[in-house]
This record gives sequence, C-alpha cells and structure tokens, in this order.
Amino acid sequence: MRLFDSNKNDFKKFLKERRLGQFEFADKIQQELKAIRRDVIADGDAALTLYTDKFDKVSLKPEKFLISKKEKDKSVNSLTKDERKSIEDTIKRVYDYHSKQKLNTWFSNDAETGLITGQLVAPLKRVGIYVPGGKASYPSSVIMNAIPAAAAGVKEVIAVTPPSKQLNNYVIAAAVLCGIEKIFRIGGPQAIFALAYGTETIPSVDKIAGPGNIYVATAKKMVYGDVDIDMIAGPSEIAIVCDEYADPELAAVDMMSQAEHDEMAISTVISDSSSVIKKIEKILPKLIKSEKRKEIIEKSINHNASLVITGSLDESIDIVNELAPEHLELYIKDPFDKLFAIKNAGAVFMGANTPESLGDYVAGPSHVLPTGGTARFFSPLDTISFLKRTSVIYSSPDFLLKSAKDVNFFSEIEGLSAHNESVSFRIKKIK
Repeated sequence: MRLFDSNKNDFKKFLKERRLGQFEFADKIQQELKAIRRDVIADGDAALTLYTDKFDKVSLKPEKFLISKKEKDKSVNSLTKDERKSIEDTIKRVYDYHSKQKLNTWFSNDAETGLITGQLVAPLKRVGIYVPGGKASYPSSVIMNAIPAAAAGVKEVIAVTPPSKQLNNYVIAAAVLCGIEKIFRIGGPQAIFALAYGTETIPSVDKIAGPGNIYVATAKKMVYGDVDIDMIAGPSEIAIVCDEYADPELAAVDMMSQAEHDEMAISTVISDSSSVIKKIEKILPKLIKSEKRKEIIEKSINHNASLVITGSLDESIDIVNELAPEHLELYIKDPFDKLFAIKNAGAVFMGANTPESLGDYVAGPSHVLPTGGTARFFSPLDTISFLKRTSVIYSSPDFLLKSAKDVNFFSEIEGLSAHNESVSFRIKKIK
C-alpha cells in the first residue's frame, strides 16, 4: 500500500499514471479473437459448439443452448421465501429508480417561422446481457443490467452465461424474475459475437451490456459500432474522502470491500487528517487476516491501494475530480455540503451510513459504472442507455422561403451546390 503526500512530486506522477488508465487491450488478444468472430459469423451455432468445447470443456449441441422452462422453474423454486423476497424487493427498487429517468417524445412549434422540430424517443428493440459464470455468482449483475432496460421499455432482453455442470440457481432465478425469457448457456467472447451478429439459435441484439473478463471485454470493444455496448469496464475502484470525523476502521473495511473483487481492484483513501490516514494504515492489515478472500484482498491492497494526505478537504475534492473514480464515498461530517463540488464520479455515497455495498446491491441505481477515470465523460448504465432519439423536422413553405438564403450561404462555402438546389428547385415550384 502506497502512502502519498499531495504536495510531493511522486503524487503528481501517481495522478498522471491513473489518468493514463488501468485497462489496456493487448493486440495479441484482439488477433486471437478475430478468428473466433470470423467463425461465429460464418458458421453460427457450429462455431459456438466448437469454442464451447475448446474453452469451457463442455460438449454442447445447439438444441441445448437455450435453458429450458423446466430448468428455469427449478432455479426459481430452489429459492427460499426470504431469498426470493430479497431479489424481488431489489428488482422493484431498481425499477422504481430507473423509471424516473425515462425521456419523452417532444415537439416544438414555432408559429412565427412555420418550423416544427422535435424528437422521437423509443426503446431499443432487443438487448443482450452477459452474465459471468465460473465459481462466481452474480444475480445482482443480472438485475443491474436488465432492469434499466425494462424501465426504458425494451421489449426483449436475452441473457447469455457460460455453461457449467450445474446451473447457478441464483443467477437463473434472478434472470427469470427480471422477466428474461431466453437464457442461453453460452459464454466467453463467442457469446459476445453471437449476440452481435446472431446465429441460427441466438438472435442478434441492438446493445450488449454486462461484465466479463478481458476476453469478453475485448470482444465487446471489437463489436462496438456494429452494435452498441454499455462500456469497456476496467478494474473496479473506490475513492474514499475522509475528514477528521471519519471512523478509520469503517474506511478500512470499505477498502477491503472493493479489494475483494479481484487483485486488480483499486482502493484509495484521500484525507486532510493525517491521524485518520495513520490509523487506517495500522488497522487494515489486521482486518484483512480475518477475511475469507484475504489472499485476493492482500494482493489488491499491496499493489493498488493508496493513502493520500492532503492539506484541506477542498484539496481532497479536487483530487477526486482528477481521479474520476467509479465509486466515491464522501465519508465526511456534512457530505451534502460538498456534493455539488463533485464533478467526476460514477456514483457518490454520502456519509458514514452509506457504504459502497449498498450501491452494489440494493440502493436502486445500477452498479454498472464508468471506470479508469472515464467518469470524466461517461455516465452510469441507466434507462437513457437503452433509449434512442430520432430528430424530427417539418418546414412550412414560408420557412423554406425564409431559410433559402442561409442554405445558399452554407452550401456555397462548403462547395455543395446540390444542397442549395434542393431548396431552390422547391421555391420555384412554390411560386
């Protein structure tokens, strides 16, 4: 774990490194995936069978790609009453939050000029959700990707998840309770290519969302432009701004909650209280020893965690805006006093009783957030992410006549004479 003073040169170098980003796509991986993409486009289901056998060590015929109703019912019925309630309550909370974001179609009628402009707002037709498999279980990821799409009015959400000997009941049940009817046991980059281009069994989608390893993320990067994607997600990260009133033990626990994601996770505490920083530095190693994922946490903390001492709370906020973290905890006496000073963050967690874990699971906003400093220009996955907007223009004869001179001006300086003629020809017919 690194300790920085914000006024020293090594900290300025640290900030620059962070701004360069934490997630790089190796050319070698893209080269490997080009062949998989080519095969999925050309051979469809046969390529999925081939690569599922090669990468997942599972022999799977196309008729078994789709998880059956019987299997889905079994997963839902395996939940206890309390487990189902937890999932359903979270779905409702996430839906309620995202339903408030929906945009509406609008029109503006300028009676004086005879020009009507507006915007049609419509949901995407079909969306694909990637759900990681392996030893992990991420029902929350299903909810946080699927429910914003549902709130937007997307008619069909389909899910893909890597095959395994035994279905993850929590993931499948969450998908069913989110209203996802088609769940395919296909994973890896081949699943991303299948969603993007379609096969005999898996329909193509308009947008792909959901986390994955570097191969999945690289595949998403490769299909962007043919379809939309949520974002290219790098290692998960948290920044915690503490003042003298912060409890060092709770700040240390929140660092661990981020570090346990994986060895690449990034945890940063920024404080104008040297006392708080020193206590965290002392407490954290002791807390790690009792954690189930202590080996992962230790690697993450040792390689990627930082404690930053600043001269003032305002300076701490300035550093946050430079880092543009995925998760930001304002663990200070009056977080609302500084909220509007925050310009760059994926999500802000306010005060001592709002750990980042609430956002990961139950608060309502999607936990799909920009990483690697991209919160400077990217927003969280939300309802608007699944809406498309279409501009509408209607011109009366009067507006056509009045605007002819301006069209002529732009068309002449840009050397596009036919643009002007498309107006002038109409004017002759009007007269």
